[in-house]
Amino acid sequence: MAILIQLIGILFQITSSDSEKINPKIISQEFIYENAPFPSCHASTLIETEDGILAAWFGGTYERHPDVSIYTSLRDQKGWSTPTLVADGIENEVFRNPTWNPVLYQKSDGEILLFYKEGPNPREWWGLYKKSNDGGKSWSKAIQTPPGFLGPVKNKSVKLSDGNLMHPSSFETNGVWTSHMEFTNADLENWRKVEVPGPFQAIQPTVLFHGNEKLQILTRTQEGVIATAFSENNGKTWTELSSTGLVHNGSGIDAVTLEDGYHLLVCNLIPKGRNKLSLLGSADGLNWEEILVLEDEKSGEFSYPAIIQAKDGSIHLTYTYQREKIKYVHLSL
Repeated sequence: MAILIQLIGILFQITSSDSEKINPKIISQEFIYENAPFPSCHASTLIETEDGILAAWFGGTYERHPDVSIYTSLRDQKGWSTPTLVADGIENEVFRNPTWNPVLYQKSDGEILLFYKEGPNPREWWGLYKKSNDGGKSWSKAIQTPPGFLGPVKNKSVKLSDGNLMHPSSFETNGVWTSHMEFTNADLENWRKVEVPGPFQAIQPTVLFHGNEKLQILTRTQEGVIATAFSENNGKTWTELSSTGLVHNGSGIDAVTLEDGYHLLVCNLIPKGRNKLSLLGSADGLNWEEILVLEDEKSGEFSYPAIIQAKDGSIHLTYTYQREKIKYVHLSL
C-alpha cells in the first residue's frame, strides 16, 4: 500500500508539472521604429491603453550623453507611431543632463504616469514624473519626486490590494547596490520607503503576486544570480534576499504575474554577456523553466526587457536590440 501511495504521488507530481507548463507562441515581432533621430537607445517600458500599446525608452548619442532624452511610440491598428520626444534633461540654454530608465504606469482612472530619472549617472540621478490624461498624446510639466525617493527605478509600479501604489526601486551608491520599495497613494502622495534586507548587491526589483498580501520580488545582482525576497504584508516588511539559483549576467530583468497566477520572467540566462534573452515560466515563483528563447547569438546585446499581460490575456514585451532599436514581441499562451 505504501509503495502504491508513493507511485500515485509521483504520477500526480508529473501530471501537475505537465499541466503547469505553457507553450507561448509568437503572434508578431517587429522593431518599434526603423529610423530615429538618435543612434542609440535603451531601457524600454510599455503599458496597454485604450488606443493600443504605449512604449517609452531613452535615446540619444549614447548612454550618459547629455542629449539622451525620453521617447514614446504608440502601437495601434496602423502600427507604431513615429517616436516622439516627451522628456529631456535641459536645465537652461547652456546645460543639460542625460535622462534614464522611463517607467510607464496607468492608474485606474486612466491617467498615465511617466517616471524617469535625470542626472549625470545612476549614482547622482534624481526622480521625476509627468502625467498624461489623453493616452500619452500630451504630458504635464515634470514633477520631481521627494528627496531620497526615485520612484520605480526600472520596472513597473504595481497597485496593492489596499489601493496604494508600490514602486520597486534601488540605489547605486559608491559601487554598493541596495533595493527598497517606495509607497504612495494613487495620487503620488505620502511617500514612504521600506528597505529590502539581505547579503546580495541587488537593484531594480520586479514584483510578483501570490494572493492576499503576499508579494515576491526578483532582482538583478552583482553575485551572478537572480535574487528573491518575499513579503506577507503588502510590502511592509521583507524577508532577506536569497538566491533563486538562476545563473544570470547581472543585467536588467522584468517579470509579471498573469491573471491565472502563473509567473513569467524575462532575463539574460547566461553568466556573462547579453547575447541571449529568454522567457521563463513558474507556477510558484521558485521553480523556473525556460519556455522560449527570444534571442541567442554569438555576440551582440539583447537586454533590459519589459513585459505585461494585456486585457485579452496575450503577452507584450519589449527589449533593447543591439542598443540601436527597441524590439517588440507579442505572444499568445
